[in-house]
Amino acid sequence: MSVLRRTGQALLAPLLAVAIALVISGVVMAAIGVDPLRALSVMTDFGDTPSQQVTAIVVILNRAVPLFLAGLAVAVAFRMGLFNIGVEGQYRMATVVAAGVGASVTLPGPLHVLLIVVVAMGVAAIWAGIVGVLKVTRGVSEVISSIMLNFIALGLASFLLTGPLRGSEPGASIVTTKEIPESGWFPSLNGLLGALGLANPPRQLYGFLLVAVVVGVVVAVLLKRTRFGFDLRATGLSASAASASGVDAKRMVITTMLISGAVAGLIGLPDLLGSDHNYGTQFTSGLGFLGIAIALLGRNNPVGIAVAAVLFAFLDRSSVPLQIASIPSSVVTIIQGTIVLAVVIANEVARRIARRQAESGTAVAPPATGDGSSGEPGTGPPTGPAQSTSTAGRTDPTGSAQ
Repeated sequence: MSVLRRTGQALLAPLLAVAIALVISGVVMAAIGVDPLRALSVMTDFGDTPSQQVTAIVVILNRAVPLFLAGLAVAVAFRMGLFNIGVEGQYRMATVVAAGVGASVTLPGPLHVLLIVVVAMGVAAIWAGIVGVLKVTRGVSEVISSIMLNFIALGLASFLLTGPLRGSEPGASIVTTKEIPESGWFPSLNGLLGALGLANPPRQLYGFLLVAVVVGVVVAVLLKRTRFGFDLRATGLSASAASASGVDAKRMVITTMLISGAVAGLIGLPDLLGSDHNYGTQFTSGLGFLGIAIALLGRNNPVGIAVAAVLFAFLDRSSVPLQIASIPSSVVTIIQGTIVLAVVIANEVARRIARRQAESGTAVAPPATGDGSSGEPGTGPPTGPAQSTSTAGRTDPTGSAQ
């Protein structure tokens, strides 16, 4: 099967789901008295001047960067059949500790930024690693333990913010950590916009966009082009079968959660290092839960996750223009929720179609001889339909075929 055909098949279900979701959202908007065409016009209006248009694009990209990282963090665990619902607590805990450490030291620029990044990734990885350890040693479901750790992380982050790491004055309405020195700020990409002949917007385009691209490439290569990625997917399909082939399934669970957590630790850094330079009570929340929806829409593929992140960022940016136009901003929530529901249904339909195709294919396929005449050379004993269909069409938690 060609790369183009595989890509088309992978994108078909999400694209159909988005199209159906937009139609349903239009019907719902009409039912509540909102003109769908007018709402769409407001959402796609980026302004009249080049500066306004570039600013709108910068806002979308800045929002998409943490959403993309959140989707990647969830997708790494999804690939192994693990549901890391604790990304929210992991990145919040990582960000507050990284902000405190970054504000307490003064180093040369690159080293200062590197220290903050390493601390954030390390804290989140440790927090996610607890989930993996509980699963392999005590059999605790990662869903239950990660949800519980979310509450613990948020409570602990609140304690650190109002106690040891507090930087704002007593009685301040907004509690924050101390501001990170300028040496710990991540440079923006506005110079690149100027080099491309675009208007220089008043907002800073996060330089962390480049880090997100690198992380996406690394995750894609890790999952698709390495032995570790193969073992990860094999363990997710069948831990017993992977163990029989020499894979340490327990070690894979812990390693996968550590990697998922490390990626989650990066989620809060675009805002922390790019604009806020401290962690406070108004710091962006909910990105971990949005990451689940983005991973679903992107079918655990970094490219698909990037597209989904830009789509959700576009919808989030639209809430302000809708309010200005006296249109309820809940329209955005309706569209996002409908998209997620439609994607889940589309993934399930695609999974069942793939399973039927796999079952019909194995029913007529000649048995492997082990001499290379059918299938891969040295495949061993014949594989009958009952055995082969036990893993045919198996999927990860998002419903996408492995």
